[in-house]
Amino acid sequence: MAWLAAGEGYEIALVEGKVAARSATGRAAGRQLKTLPKALRDHPEVDRLRRLAEWLERHEAACIAQVDTWMVSSLPVPTALLARVWPDEAWQNALRDMAVVGEDPDEVGFLRDATASGELKVVNLDGETVRLSPRTVTLPHPVLLPDLDDVRDFAAELGIVQRVEQIHRPTWEKPEGLAATATEVRDYAGGVFPNRFGLAARATGLGYRVSGGYATCKVRDTGRGTEAAVWIGEPYYEDETTTGALSWHDENGRAVRLTEVGPVAWSEGMRMAAALYAGRKIEEGGDAR
Repeated sequence: MAWLAAGEGYEIALVEGKVAARSATGRAAGRQLKTLPKALRDHPEVDRLRRLAEWLERHEAACIAQVDTWMVSSLPVPTALLARVWPDEAWQNALRDMAVVGEDPDEVGFLRDATASGELKVVNLDGETVRLSPRTVTLPHPVLLPDLDDVRDFAAELGIVQRVEQIHRPTWEKPEGLAATATEVRDYAGGVFPNRFGLAARATGLGYRVSGGYATCKVRDTGRGTEAAVWIGEPYYEDETTTGALSWHDENGRAVRLTEVGPVAWSEGMRMAAALYAGRKIEEGGDAR
């Protein structure tokens, strides 16, 4: 970003998301200052840059959230859309190195570039840079990727760093032999918290929605919407509370049998339940499950 004149003898710019100043005159001209001079703190241009920085931060978070939604919901994304947003640094940072799948579901590659003509450049699992021009691509949830461990090893060799947790996202596979009528999982039930407020705050801090007595997350899996829910206690309950069972519901609010829960919905529901349970109160010398 260009340096802007601000006050006598100073220039300002956004540097790593913060307003920075440098001298514009004298021997120190061009030298960035360690702190913002007092004379500039209330300058209109400084205020304008601060507001721009706040907007850019919100925009970056929104891009990451949207890419995460595409990945968790396995939604097809138009290649033309990726090409259109790619020049935006925030979008590029969110999308770069995401695993994508084009027309062939067995061909996985890490996204490296999207050209204005709608062509994608990806590094495939053979280490070759190839060009793809499918009408749409998906950013698959890792539980859907075959040979996930091999993909992870290859990503480590390439030094892949993803802004959206995909390849190294913790996954849970649905076990076999589930009771035909079962609708709840209690693997992460019983986690003790000092109060319901703290448990609800943990849920929202992890990015989950709190509605009534539940922490929830929505997933679009196998072509239908599913909501995973963990009981966290009655609202406004001030005493000690514990995590409850995990269950899934369809778009009409009806309980879904465990045998009918899709692989992504299962993994994401278990991920939420495990993350909430991890913040439980552990008594010294007690059970540290």
